[in-house]
Amino acid sequence: MDFELHTLQNGIRVAHKRTSSPVAYCCLMVNTGSRDELEHEHGLAHFIEHVIFKGTKKRKAFHIMSRMEDVGGELNAYTAKEETVIHATFLKQDFGRAVELLSDIMFHSTFPEKELKREKEVVADEINSYFDSPAELIFDDFEELIFPNHPFGRNILGTKQQLKRFNRSHVLDFINRTYNTDQMVFCSIGNISFNRVIKQVEKNMNGIHSNTRKFNRQPINSYKPINRAVKKSTYQSHCIIGTTAYNLYDDKRIAMHLVNNILGGPGMNSRLNLSLRERHGLAYNIESSYTPYSDTGIFTIYFGTDKSDTEKGIDLVLQELKNLRDKRMGILQLSKAKKQLIGQLAIGADNGENLMISTAKSILTYDKPDSLNDVFKKIEQINSIDIMDVANVVLCNNRLSTLIYK
Repeated sequence: MDFELHTLQNGIRVAHKRTSSPVAYCCLMVNTGSRDELEHEHGLAHFIEHVIFKGTKKRKAFHIMSRMEDVGGELNAYTAKEETVIHATFLKQDFGRAVELLSDIMFHSTFPEKELKREKEVVADEINSYFDSPAELIFDDFEELIFPNHPFGRNILGTKQQLKRFNRSHVLDFINRTYNTDQMVFCSIGNISFNRVIKQVEKNMNGIHSNTRKFNRQPINSYKPINRAVKKSTYQSHCIIGTTAYNLYDDKRIAMHLVNNILGGPGMNSRLNLSLRERHGLAYNIESSYTPYSDTGIFTIYFGTDKSDTEKGIDLVLQELKNLRDKRMGILQLSKAKKQLIGQLAIGADNGENLMISTAKSILTYDKPDSLNDVFKKIEQINSIDIMDVANVVLCNNRLSTLIYK
């Protein structure tokens, strides 16, 4: 069964897919992330994701934490560049409990100053943990490198200095400006009738005042490639090679996903893994990633290696990019690559939480669910010329930026 859709009077969109599983999922996604912060709000979107669980008009933090756990369920949240999500997993009979709790957290949190002060210490420790992990920190530093002086380039966690300045007024101002009902999606999956879903969601969210978005996101700066090496006291060298890429509305994004999977996707048979790890033994971890956003995209290749092997590793990466640009893939080779990506997407979608969150994102972006069958058809239509075209536009050497921790 496909997703069924409904829109509340206040603009909140609702999507539901009925399944036969006794386990159900639901989430509230808002089209607001770290890129929507003003300069003095750096890190605020992520901080709110933490403190939104610290008390509502009728619940204290402990009662929020226990509400789903008391029935064996889970409650969690995350913040990204362009969205914030609260989500729950539970048995189907506890659907009403989950909807009410997510609504209470999203719309009735009180943000007690005492809890804000305590949670700042937790977030500060999270920031410290990133500084202890160069393999994670380098991704934030790379985005700052290629998106200078833009909120997109600032890391999601913020800084400890900025964190200290936040107070309840900052939190409420950000929520009032950016948590807009026309930019929200409630999505659920489980053995629950659509009528029951609508009844529960309307009961808990129909009374929320309509709050439409009144601002536009800051446009992305023009991209200029840059190379930088930074001294770090680490045992190995860490390297990212990357560039900007297609956004969420570009038809070529599907071919870009396939190119990324061929190069350095999760499979051990990716070209970069075969070259750097299997043939040359240079890296334990070599991977690529492509993330499209509303008005830009980011493609990166990351590897860690012995400091004396850094240049050799970069040369091997550049050779694989050249191969994609210059050598047309054979019919069998391309067919295997497409089947691999389709299989990975199908397996990922078999996880209810993954499917729910990706569907909510699709509705925010395209105002409709992006069905797997439609995606599979688009992948099947990609030919070897499409692969070479994407590689020559995105992966040419004069578009690449490099950041090295040495």
